[in-house]
Amino acid sequence: MNNKSQTRDGGCTCGYMRYQVISEPLIVHCCHCRGCQKNSGSSFALNALFEADRVELISGEVEEITVPTPSGTGQIITRCCKCKVALWSNYNMGGLRERIRFIRVGTLDDPDQLPPDVHIYTCSKQPWVILPGEERRVERFYIFKETWSPESMDRLAKIEEAAGFTIS
Repeated sequence: MNNKSQTRDGGCTCGYMRYQVISEPLIVHCCHCRGCQKNSGSSFALNALFEADRVELISGEVEEITVPTPSGTGQIITRCCKCKVALWSNYNMGGLRERIRFIRVGTLDDPDQLPPDVHIYTCSKQPWVILPGEERRVERFYIFKETWSPESMDRLAKIEEAAGFTIS
């Protein structure tokens, strides 16, 4: 873990669980799919994707629950074992499950730092959610090379190589 200017702290509502992320995110998704709506209890989920080894649990204990996803692969949601707030997810995508964490941006101490890079699954967004005109958006999911920055694509290639599994 390197540059302190890239360090971000976060935690649950009760304060028992604290974590730290050191790096810029690979990408920030604002997902409007029905699964994220149900799992968040809101109109969308805002997730910042980080390499798992850049996310460190500082204090507290977590519990993991697996919930179904439309793809059938499942999503593992990591929650505070006391207040049950969801802090991040991992998706069962082959060897990538343990390598990428989808941090819930709202659990960061300063969530304002990470606005969405892209809105995904806008085909199922709530009709009263109005997206700004300049935001990138896709009906379902995007093409990685057209959406991720070159630096993030390089980081993803390293993750894929270590996992022996390709998602891009």
